[in-house]
Amino acid sequence: MSLNDYDKIENTNIDYKEKVEYTKPKSWLKSVSAFANSNGGSLLFGVRDVDKKPVGLNDVVKDSEKVTELINSKITPLPRYELNVFNEENKDFMEVKIGDGPRTPYYYNSDGRKEAFIRSGNQSIIAPKHILDNLILKGQNTTFDELPSTFDINDVSFTLLNASLKKETGKELNKEKDYLSLELITKDNKITNAGLLLSDQGFLSQSKIVCTKWKGLIKGSVDGDAIDDKEYTGSIISLLENAEIFIRNNSKTSWEIKGMKRVELEDYPIKAIREAIVNAIIHRDYQIIGSEIHIDMFDNRLEITSPGGMIDGSFVQNLDITKIPSMRRNRVISDIFSRLHFMDRRGSGLTRIVESYNDYDIKPKFNSDTSSFTVVFPNKGYIKQNEEEIKSIHMNDNIVSDRDYFMIRMYKCLPNNTRKKTYMQIQKLFDIYMYQYEFKRENIEEIFGVKKSRASDIITLLTNSNLIETSGPTKYKFKK
Repeated sequence: MSLNDYDKIENTNIDYKEKVEYTKPKSWLKSVSAFANSNGGSLLFGVRDVDKKPVGLNDVVKDSEKVTELINSKITPLPRYELNVFNEENKDFMEVKIGDGPRTPYYYNSDGRKEAFIRSGNQSIIAPKHILDNLILKGQNTTFDELPSTFDINDVSFTLLNASLKKETGKELNKEKDYLSLELITKDNKITNAGLLLSDQGFLSQSKIVCTKWKGLIKGSVDGDAIDDKEYTGSIISLLENAEIFIRNNSKTSWEIKGMKRVELEDYPIKAIREAIVNAIIHRDYQIIGSEIHIDMFDNRLEITSPGGMIDGSFVQNLDITKIPSMRRNRVISDIFSRLHFMDRRGSGLTRIVESYNDYDIKPKFNSDTSSFTVVFPNKGYIKQNEEEIKSIHMNDNIVSDRDYFMIRMYKCLPNNTRKKTYMQIQKLFDIYMYQYEFKRENIEEIFGVKKSRASDIITLLTNSNLIETSGPTKYKFKK
């Protein structure tokens, strides 16, 4: 490869380093851990990160030996990697290509302290707990829904699942045979997490969908600005059905005459909506305790947000959705939903969602970060009624998310003399932790490569501006 070829690589998959740090190897070894825990990637030594200027390495032989030594001694387990040295314009460069590994998590290990990193945009950050938990399961070649729970077979019932399967297949569940083959139970009759999610009792508290119909175009208080508000718990089959009913009840249906025919016009394409709800249920991260799926309906759009970002750590808004491979976070419930014909096994759901708006210029929008995945459906009825206005203002640009609200509050609450760099650091911190997750001063030090005093200053600034609150000794969360 030549240096020009590296410009074509996504920023998420490459890290530029001016030199090999011998005394502070964590500055680049954390990216080795992150690439191995994500989709793989490359470290390119001899190129300055700030302006991508090629400066070259002074002693590429010594550097390559040191890189090999440090990766072998400080990354556990040992990742798959290859080291390539090349010369261009009389300057030496070194690429360390890291493969995505099957034995996750890959830790940076120093002085007995182990830390796992992931890629977030173009940075390597410490893996939040829910992502670390998923990496551990991946390394064990299992999924959360396969794990056994503490409940026995006599603690639960599958009345709704049985009725749904009978409707689709004509056959009822055989307790002796089917429970085990569908992985609802283990060989010693313990209910799996998939079994709990599909049981009638709803023992898992995170098996929940919160649905809200809001007045206007933005969120307000539930008491004053919600037209309808429901919380559904129980079997994930009932969650699907109840969420779909809520959307139907809070949508309008109109009609128009085309030629000699009366054509029904719905606010939202119900098949595509159902597909998105199914995706939210089967692909959400159930290891994020205290979280739930949210469905928010506004005058101009419908948003479906599920806990957990893309499985591979990428951001869906940066990808071509027609080329996203099918990766299932919860294998067992995905298989059962396929048997119930709730979803397509080919993994083309996002494409079909977009195609449901083929007759409209405005399309559904997808967005994800490290902790959530959101699908936004434009309201077709709203588009028809406001066609002239929408031609000049793209509706997707009017979407107000949690992040948008935080940005408004941040600029309103921080002192006028706050530096632009500080604004950007706080924005990045919110993108990583959102409202759900705790962070410490040490996390700020690690993410931005700053000293303890600077990290403390950021925490003080956020506290005084009423943007964060304490959630335990030395722990903080962003304040809603």
